[in-house]
Amino acid sequence: MNLRLLEDLQNNISRVMIGNERTMKLILTAILAKGHVLLEDVPGTGKTVLAKSLSKSVRAQFGRIQFTPDLLPSDVTGLNYFDAGRGEFIFREGPVFCNILLADEINRATPKTQSSLLECMAEGQVTVDGKTRTIEEPFFVIATQNPIETLGTFPLPEAQTDRFLMRISMEDMTLGQEFAMVERFLTDEPLLSLEGICGKEEILELQEQCRRMYVHEDLIKYMIEIVHATRKHPKVMQGVSPRGTLAFVRAAQGFAMTEGREYVVPEDVKSVAAPVLAHRLVLSVPAEKARYEEEVVREIADLVKVPVEEWGIG
Repeated sequence: MNLRLLEDLQNNISRVMIGNERTMKLILTAILAKGHVLLEDVPGTGKTVLAKSLSKSVRAQFGRIQFTPDLLPSDVTGLNYFDAGRGEFIFREGPVFCNILLADEINRATPKTQSSLLECMAEGQVTVDGKTRTIEEPFFVIATQNPIETLGTFPLPEAQTDRFLMRISMEDMTLGQEFAMVERFLTDEPLLSLEGICGKEEILELQEQCRRMYVHEDLIKYMIEIVHATRKHPKVMQGVSPRGTLAFVRAAQGFAMTEGREYVVPEDVKSVAAPVLAHRLVLSVPAEKARYEEEVVREIADLVKVPVEEWGIG
Protein backbone atom coordinates (compact mmCIF):
# COMPACT_ATOMS: atom_id res chain seq x y z
CA MET A 1 0.00 0.00 0.00
CA ASN A 2 1.12 3.53 -0.76
CA LEU A 3 0.80 4.69 2.84
CA ARG A 4 3.50 7.30 2.33
CA LEU A 5 1.10 9.21 0.09
CA LEU A 6 -1.42 9.55 2.92
CA GLU A 7 1.28 10.96 5.17
CA ASP A 8 2.40 13.37 2.44
CA LEU A 9 -1.19 14.54 1.93
CA GLN A 10 -1.62 15.27 5.62
CA ASN A 11 1.73 17.07 5.78
CA ASN A 12 0.85 19.15 2.73
CA ILE A 13 -2.45 20.26 4.26
CA SER A 14 -0.56 21.05 7.48
CA ARG A 15 1.40 23.68 5.57
CA VAL A 16 -1.80 25.73 5.76
CA MET A 17 -3.70 24.26 8.71
CA ILE A 18 -2.40 24.43 12.27
CA GLY A 19 -3.44 21.57 14.54
CA ASN A 20 -6.60 19.60 13.65
CA GLU A 21 -4.58 16.41 13.06
CA ARG A 22 -7.52 14.20 14.06
CA THR A 23 -9.92 16.12 11.80
CA MET A 24 -7.56 15.79 8.83
CA LYS A 25 -7.13 12.07 9.50
CA LEU A 26 -10.90 11.56 9.58
CA ILE A 27 -11.36 13.47 6.30
CA LEU A 28 -8.71 11.29 4.65
CA THR A 29 -10.51 8.27 6.12
CA ALA A 30 -13.73 9.38 4.44
CA ILE A 31 -12.02 9.82 1.08
CA LEU A 32 -10.49 6.34 1.30
CA ALA A 33 -13.88 4.86 2.19
CA LYS A 34 -15.56 6.69 -0.73
CA GLY A 35 -17.69 8.65 1.70
CA HIS A 36 -18.62 12.29 2.24
CA VAL A 37 -18.08 14.58 5.22
CA LEU A 38 -20.29 17.07 7.03
CA LEU A 39 -17.95 19.55 8.72
CA GLU A 40 -19.96 21.19 11.48
CA ASP A 41 -18.62 24.08 13.54
CA VAL A 42 -19.02 27.79 14.26
CA PRO A 43 -17.76 30.38 11.73
CA GLY A 44 -14.07 31.24 11.64
CA THR A 45 -12.69 27.86 12.70
CA GLY A 46 -11.11 27.06 9.32
CA LYS A 47 -13.68 24.73 7.74
CA THR A 48 -13.51 26.30 4.29
CA VAL A 49 -9.73 26.71 4.44
CA LEU A 50 -9.37 23.02 5.26
CA ALA A 51 -11.57 22.05 2.31
CA LYS A 52 -9.60 24.30 -0.05
CA SER A 53 -6.29 22.95 1.27
CA LEU A 54 -7.46 19.41 0.54
CA SER A 55 -8.61 20.30 -2.98
CA LYS A 56 -5.31 21.99 -3.82
CA SER A 57 -3.34 19.01 -2.47
CA VAL A 58 -5.08 16.68 -4.92
CA ARG A 59 -4.71 17.48 -8.61
CA ALA A 60 -8.39 17.07 -9.39
CA GLN A 61 -11.31 19.22 -10.46
CA PHE A 62 -12.66 21.34 -7.61
CA GLY A 63 -16.18 22.73 -7.37
CA ARG A 64 -17.75 25.04 -4.84
CA ILE A 65 -21.38 25.90 -4.14
CA GLN A 66 -22.23 28.72 -1.75
CA PHE A 67 -25.63 27.61 -0.48
CA THR A 68 -28.20 30.39 -0.03
CA PRO A 69 -32.00 30.39 0.43
CA ASP A 70 -32.59 31.38 -3.21
CA LEU A 71 -30.38 28.62 -4.67
CA LEU A 72 -32.26 26.28 -7.01
CA PRO A 73 -31.68 22.54 -7.60
CA SER A 74 -30.68 23.32 -11.20
CA ASP A 75 -27.94 25.62 -9.82
CA VAL A 76 -26.46 22.49 -8.26
CA THR A 77 -27.02 19.73 -10.80
CA GLY A 78 -27.18 21.69 -14.05
CA LEU A 79 -30.01 22.18 -16.56
CA ASN A 80 -31.06 21.83 -20.18
CA TYR A 81 -31.40 25.07 -22.12
CA PHE A 82 -32.43 25.73 -25.71
CA ASP A 83 -29.63 26.86 -27.99
CA ALA A 84 -31.34 28.89 -30.72
CA GLY A 85 -28.25 28.84 -32.92
CA ARG A 86 -28.04 25.06 -32.94
CA GLY A 87 -31.78 24.53 -32.72
CA GLU A 88 -31.54 21.99 -29.89
CA PHE A 89 -31.44 21.61 -26.13
CA ILE A 90 -27.97 21.64 -24.57
CA PHE A 91 -27.12 20.38 -21.09
CA ARG A 92 -25.06 22.77 -18.99
CA GLU A 93 -23.31 20.91 -16.19
CA GLY A 94 -23.73 22.15 -12.63
CA PRO A 95 -20.89 22.47 -10.12
CA VAL A 96 -21.48 18.89 -8.86
CA PHE A 97 -19.67 17.62 -11.95
CA CYS A 98 -16.25 17.70 -10.30
CA ASN A 99 -14.04 15.49 -8.11
CA ILE A 100 -14.02 17.47 -4.85
CA LEU A 101 -17.10 19.54 -4.07
CA LEU A 102 -17.27 22.11 -1.28
CA ALA A 103 -20.91 22.61 -0.28
CA ASP A 104 -20.46 25.72 1.84
CA GLU A 105 -23.11 26.46 4.51
CA ILE A 106 -25.34 23.70 3.16
CA ASN A 107 -28.07 24.34 5.73
CA ARG A 108 -28.78 27.81 4.29
CA ALA A 109 -30.46 26.26 1.23
CA THR A 110 -34.04 25.00 1.21
CA PRO A 111 -34.67 21.25 1.70
CA LYS A 112 -35.62 21.00 -1.99
CA THR A 113 -32.19 22.28 -3.03
CA GLN A 114 -30.41 20.21 -0.38
CA SER A 115 -32.08 17.09 -1.74
CA SER A 116 -30.58 17.74 -5.18
CA LEU A 117 -27.36 16.30 -3.73
CA LEU A 118 -28.96 13.00 -2.67
CA GLU A 119 -28.54 11.10 -5.93
CA CYS A 120 -25.01 12.28 -6.70
CA MET A 121 -23.78 11.55 -3.15
CA ALA A 122 -25.32 8.08 -2.97
CA GLU A 123 -24.91 6.89 -6.56
CA GLY A 124 -22.35 9.21 -8.18
CA GLN A 125 -24.79 10.32 -10.86
CA VAL A 126 -27.22 13.11 -11.73
CA THR A 127 -30.59 12.73 -13.45
CA VAL A 128 -32.01 15.79 -15.23
CA ASP A 129 -35.12 15.63 -17.44
CA GLY A 130 -35.03 11.84 -17.42
CA LYS A 131 -31.43 11.48 -18.55
CA THR A 132 -28.81 10.15 -16.15
CA ARG A 133 -25.23 11.38 -16.29
CA THR A 134 -22.35 9.83 -14.35
CA ILE A 135 -20.00 11.95 -12.23
CA GLU A 136 -16.33 11.10 -12.72
CA GLU A 137 -14.60 9.34 -9.85
CA PRO A 138 -13.25 10.10 -7.35
CA PHE A 139 -16.18 12.17 -6.10
CA PHE A 140 -16.01 13.62 -2.61
CA VAL A 141 -18.38 16.11 -0.98
CA ILE A 142 -17.27 18.13 2.01
CA ALA A 143 -20.19 20.18 3.32
CA THR A 144 -19.99 22.82 6.03
CA GLN A 145 -22.62 24.20 8.36
CA ASN A 146 -22.91 26.28 11.52
CA PRO A 147 -24.70 24.22 14.19
CA ILE A 148 -25.52 27.20 16.42
CA GLU A 149 -27.07 29.80 14.14
CA THR A 150 -30.65 28.92 13.16
CA LEU A 151 -31.88 32.21 11.64
CA GLY A 152 -32.23 31.80 7.90
CA THR A 153 -31.22 28.12 7.95
CA PHE A 154 -33.02 24.87 7.15
CA PRO A 155 -32.08 21.73 9.16
CA LEU A 156 -30.78 18.91 6.99
CA PRO A 157 -33.39 16.15 6.48
CA GLU A 158 -32.51 12.76 7.92
CA ALA A 159 -32.19 11.32 4.40
CA GLN A 160 -29.57 13.96 3.64
CA THR A 161 -27.50 13.54 6.81
CA ASP A 162 -27.53 9.77 6.33
CA ARG A 163 -25.69 10.27 3.02
CA PHE A 164 -22.68 11.66 4.88
CA LEU A 165 -20.20 9.05 6.02
CA MET A 166 -19.11 11.27 8.92
CA ARG A 167 -20.05 14.39 10.80
CA ILE A 168 -16.98 15.96 12.37
CA SER A 169 -15.95 19.24 13.98
CA MET A 170 -12.78 21.27 14.00
CA GLU A 171 -10.54 20.88 17.03
CA ASP A 172 -9.86 23.62 19.56
CA MET A 173 -6.45 25.25 19.13
CA THR A 174 -3.95 25.49 21.95
CA LEU A 175 -2.32 28.80 22.85
CA GLY A 176 0.85 27.75 21.02
CA GLN A 177 -1.03 26.61 17.92
CA GLU A 178 -2.94 29.86 17.67
CA PHE A 179 0.29 31.84 18.04
CA ALA A 180 1.86 29.73 15.26
CA MET A 181 -1.18 30.41 13.07
CA VAL A 182 -0.82 34.17 13.49
CA GLU A 183 2.90 33.96 12.69
CA ARG A 184 2.24 31.87 9.57
CA PHE A 185 -0.47 34.11 8.15
CA LEU A 186 0.94 37.46 9.28
CA THR A 187 3.12 38.00 6.22
CA ASP A 188 2.18 35.07 3.99
CA GLU A 189 -0.82 33.39 2.39
CA PRO A 190 0.23 29.69 2.36
CA LEU A 191 -2.97 28.54 0.63
CA LEU A 192 -2.01 30.44 -2.54
CA SER A 193 1.33 28.66 -2.85
CA LEU A 194 0.04 25.17 -1.98
CA GLU A 195 0.70 22.65 -4.74
CA GLY A 196 -0.87 19.32 -5.58
CA ILE A 197 1.09 16.22 -4.58
CA CYS A 198 -1.12 13.49 -6.06
CA GLY A 199 -3.62 12.98 -8.83
CA LYS A 200 -7.01 11.32 -9.23
CA GLU A 201 -5.45 8.01 -10.22
CA GLU A 202 -3.56 7.70 -6.93
CA ILE A 203 -6.73 8.44 -4.95
CA LEU A 204 -8.67 5.78 -6.89
CA GLU A 205 -5.89 3.28 -6.21
CA LEU A 206 -5.96 4.05 -2.48
CA GLN A 207 -9.75 3.63 -2.45
CA GLU A 208 -9.40 0.23 -4.06
CA GLN A 209 -6.79 -0.76 -1.48
CA CYS A 210 -9.14 0.37 1.29
CA ARG A 211 -11.80 -2.06 0.07
CA ARG A 212 -9.29 -4.89 0.47
CA MET A 213 -8.30 -4.01 4.05
CA TYR A 214 -8.59 -7.08 6.26
CA VAL A 215 -11.34 -7.03 8.90
CA HIS A 216 -11.55 -10.00 11.26
CA GLU A 217 -14.96 -11.67 11.46
CA ASP A 218 -15.20 -11.00 15.20
CA LEU A 219 -14.59 -7.30 14.62
CA ILE A 220 -17.41 -7.18 12.06
CA LYS A 221 -19.69 -8.80 14.63
CA TYR A 222 -18.47 -6.26 17.20
CA MET A 223 -19.42 -3.34 14.93
CA ILE A 224 -22.83 -4.88 14.18
CA GLU A 225 -23.46 -5.30 17.93
CA ILE A 226 -22.72 -1.59 18.44
CA VAL A 227 -25.17 -0.69 15.66
CA HIS A 228 -27.87 -2.95 17.08
CA ALA A 229 -27.33 -1.43 20.52
CA THR A 230 -28.18 2.00 19.08
CA ARG A 231 -31.59 0.63 18.07
CA LYS A 232 -32.35 -0.55 21.62
CA HIS A 233 -30.91 2.34 23.66
CA PRO A 234 -33.56 4.05 25.87
CA LYS A 235 -32.43 7.53 24.81
CA VAL A 236 -32.65 6.72 21.10
CA MET A 237 -35.94 6.78 19.16
CA GLN A 238 -34.39 5.63 15.88
CA GLY A 239 -31.06 3.87 15.66
CA VAL A 240 -28.47 3.46 12.92
CA SER A 241 -29.68 2.16 9.54
CA PRO A 242 -28.11 -0.75 7.59
CA ARG A 243 -26.42 1.88 5.39
CA GLY A 244 -24.80 3.13 8.58
CA THR A 245 -23.50 -0.38 9.32
CA LEU A 246 -21.71 -0.53 5.97
CA ALA A 247 -20.38 3.00 6.49
CA PHE A 248 -19.06 1.97 9.91
CA VAL A 249 -17.07 -0.93 8.46
CA ARG A 250 -15.72 1.14 5.53
CA ALA A 251 -14.65 3.93 7.86
CA ALA A 252 -12.82 1.49 10.15
CA GLN A 253 -10.93 0.17 7.11
CA GLY A 254 -10.03 3.70 6.02
CA PHE A 255 -8.88 4.75 9.48
CA ALA A 256 -6.67 1.67 9.74
CA MET A 257 -5.01 2.75 6.48
CA THR A 258 -4.29 6.23 7.86
CA GLU A 259 -2.67 4.50 10.84
CA GLY A 260 -0.33 2.61 8.50
CA ARG A 261 -1.83 -0.86 9.01
CA GLU A 262 -3.20 -3.42 6.59
CA TYR A 263 -5.84 -4.69 9.02
CA VAL A 264 -8.44 -3.21 11.38
CA VAL A 265 -8.10 -3.27 15.18
CA PRO A 266 -10.68 -2.35 17.89
CA GLU A 267 -9.07 1.09 18.36
CA ASP A 268 -9.95 1.92 14.74
CA VAL A 269 -13.57 1.00 15.41
CA LYS A 270 -13.77 3.21 18.49
CA SER A 271 -12.05 6.10 16.71
CA VAL A 272 -14.69 6.27 13.97
CA ALA A 273 -17.76 5.21 15.98
CA ALA A 274 -18.94 8.69 17.02
CA PRO A 275 -18.16 10.50 13.72
CA VAL A 276 -19.92 7.78 11.69
CA LEU A 277 -22.88 6.86 13.90
CA ALA A 278 -23.85 9.91 15.98
CA HIS A 279 -25.53 11.96 13.24
CA ARG A 280 -27.62 8.93 12.21
CA LEU A 281 -29.42 8.76 15.57
CA VAL A 282 -32.81 10.26 16.33
CA LEU A 283 -32.91 10.94 20.05
CA SER A 284 -36.02 10.43 22.16
CA VAL A 285 -35.12 13.33 24.48
CA PRO A 286 -34.39 16.96 23.58
CA ALA A 287 -30.73 17.86 23.97
CA GLU A 288 -27.82 19.66 22.37
CA LYS A 289 -27.94 17.24 19.49
CA ALA A 290 -24.38 16.89 18.23
CA ARG A 291 -22.59 16.55 21.57
CA TYR A 292 -25.31 14.43 23.16
CA GLU A 293 -25.53 12.03 20.22
CA GLU A 294 -21.78 11.49 20.37
CA GLU A 295 -21.98 10.82 24.11
CA VAL A 296 -24.65 8.18 23.51
CA VAL A 297 -22.49 6.46 20.86
CA ARG A 298 -19.42 6.46 23.14
CA GLU A 299 -21.52 5.10 25.98
CA ILE A 300 -22.75 2.25 23.77
CA ALA A 301 -19.24 1.52 22.43
CA ASP A 302 -17.95 1.26 26.01
CA LEU A 303 -20.75 -1.13 27.03
CA VAL A 304 -20.37 -3.56 24.11
CA LYS A 305 -17.71 -6.14 24.90
CA VAL A 306 -14.57 -5.82 22.79
CA PRO A 307 -13.46 -9.19 21.31
CA VAL A 308 -9.90 -10.29 21.95
CA GLU A 309 -8.09 -11.79 18.99
CA GLU A 310 -5.00 -11.51 16.82
CA TRP A 311 -6.34 -9.04 14.29
CA GLY A 312 -3.76 -9.46 11.53
CA ILE A 313 -4.18 -11.74 8.54
CA GLY A 314 -3.64 -15.25 9.77
